[in-house]
Amino acid sequence: MAENDLAAFRERWKRELSCKKGEQRLVCAPSSSRDIDDQLGQRDLKNLNKAGSYSKPEEGGCTEHVRVGGKPAALAAAAETEDQPQYVSIASSLLDGRTSPLLDRIEEERNRRKRQYHNMTNVCSSSLQQQPQGKVKKEEELVDQLIQDLNEVNDIPFFDIELPYEIALKIFQYLNCAELGRCAQVSRAWRVLAEDSVLWFKLCVRDGYHQNASMSDSPCWKSMLRDCRNSSKTVRFNWKNRVGSISQLQFELGKVLCDVSSYDNFVLAGYTSGDVRLWDTLHWDSTASYLKANSLSANTEPRPHVSHVQVNGTLAAAAYEDGCVDLWSTETGGEPIYHYQTPGRIQVLSLSPDSPVLISATGSDVRLDCAKDCGYWRTVCQTQLPKTVESMTLVPGRDQQCPLAALAAGESMYLLDPREEESLMLHSVYGHPVTCLDASESHVAFGVKRTGWAMHDGGNKIHIYSLETRKPTVSVGNSPGDFTCINLRDSSPHLLVCGNKDRRVRVFDIRSGSSVASLYAHHLGVTSVQADDWKIVSGGGEGLVCVWEMRMGAKLWEMHNRHPVRHVRFNTSTLVTANIPDDKSPRGACITDDDLTAHRRHRGVICHYDFSEDALSQDHILPICRSDYIESYGYNYNISLAVPYDRLSGSHPSQ
Repeated sequence: MAENDLAAFRERWKRELSCKKGEQRLVCAPSSSRDIDDQLGQRDLKNLNKAGSYSKPEEGGCTEHVRVGGKPAALAAAAETEDQPQYVSIASSLLDGRTSPLLDRIEEERNRRKRQYHNMTNVCSSSLQQQPQGKVKKEEELVDQLIQDLNEVNDIPFFDIELPYEIALKIFQYLNCAELGRCAQVSRAWRVLAEDSVLWFKLCVRDGYHQNASMSDSPCWKSMLRDCRNSSKTVRFNWKNRVGSISQLQFELGKVLCDVSSYDNFVLAGYTSGDVRLWDTLHWDSTASYLKANSLSANTEPRPHVSHVQVNGTLAAAAYEDGCVDLWSTETGGEPIYHYQTPGRIQVLSLSPDSPVLISATGSDVRLDCAKDCGYWRTVCQTQLPKTVESMTLVPGRDQQCPLAALAAGESMYLLDPREEESLMLHSVYGHPVTCLDASESHVAFGVKRTGWAMHDGGNKIHIYSLETRKPTVSVGNSPGDFTCINLRDSSPHLLVCGNKDRRVRVFDIRSGSSVASLYAHHLGVTSVQADDWKIVSGGGEGLVCVWEMRMGAKLWEMHNRHPVRHVRFNTSTLVTANIPDDKSPRGACITDDDLTAHRRHRGVICHYDFSEDALSQDHILPICRSDYIESYGYNYNISLAVPYDRLSGSHPSQ
């Protein structure tokens, strides 16, 4: 219906309501009853004949009197406000009974729109005065009234008046930042809702910022979220362009690096001298950095080498060649808080990333220790597997009351639960030994090697099992080379990144089993790998560390050091890599404190990269970067320092 026709339709319906209070009645009257009052009847009949509402009366027939309920039409028009439809009067009474500071503003807006509506209808009705008005159906009248009622409802801010603040806040929590910004432009009431600190605090936690914070930690969580996102953009730019500070964590000369572990800001390293060193990259002068060995290992000559180290947020563990295991607190350091010794050499050591649980394996014997609520440590499980344990890991997300460990022994995969009497065999296929292993809170992934006749059925694969159902979820791979490393715990949800001896880094989607990325990375095979939502960091046997952009599959930058990369671990703004030599006792080289060249060649190296936006300020420069050109022993300078040569010796080196 055109706009003019709709306006005319509304005006015609309005005139009908003003002229009639009820339905019109046909009253049969004799011919003598035609002498109606001339001043009233002739005028009404004239107007009605012009409008085409009534037909000319027939002689001796029934006459259509202009009376509604026994009253003239003039009196019915005077009572227009009292004869509104029932649903209109109910709506008016409900609106008038509300109490809100917005009622005055609502009434002004309603009057303004009504005046605008009446002006529009008057103009349209004047142009349609000469057109005959047809009979309006009752259904069309109801539709028109419904349209008018809906227009009035749209004029009233029902959300501001009727809805409680808590329910409105519950609705707004499903919006993102952009949608909250649009809602804040609707009205003042919506702006108050859209800027509520509870909403922005939940958005901040949802995006991964300040996970352990409480609502009262910040006066304005909206500004906090904005600053965190800007900082994340800066850090990502620094990652892509290798902007930041790089340092080497060194302990002592004349010793070879054996093993490295890192967690958040802690870096733990063990050496052939039997020493264990802990770095806190946030507090470089922390007294907890100096860890003492147990009296048995410290008094042995020569001191046994450190074979394995593990660290989490609260604990640091080290295993020695003589079968001893020490456990320290990362807060206090000093003497070990727990110590035990096994009859043989410990081959595998694993520490839970989020709970005080430690597991070790000596040959086929497995030992699980955890701390009680009072702080005392005890052995909760000891078992023996049919074959030698080659790799194992503790499942994250479990407390010390119900730890769960995944172990690989030969061709079999086991799940060790202290609450059960025996280990559960998860997977075992003859001729398919397990080569690598990792576990997340819900899945466990392990690579298998296919030898002999099994090489013809697709090659090496990675099997993913669900820890809840203990059933296989998906199998990926089909690679000709052996899988050497898997990272499932730190990857994005539903993604798995792995390295292979065929020089490639692969990313799989464990929901569908499809390949997401395949990167030709290292010509001596991939030894360590980790990924997040947009980048991959891989290390190779040739000593190369590569950073990749996952979506484009392009290499951003690379760094090279001597010896294979055995450890890669990064968080939002830092990266720790460790090049650990395979030969702990090199022949033909004198590794002493005086032979600096031989020491740097065979010792191994730990690199710490800081990509935070404040990394170049003086307070955040790492200690190794604070050396000066005038220091004779400072051979590892910060290349970003710009000091003119003529200030040091009075002349340029080329002269």
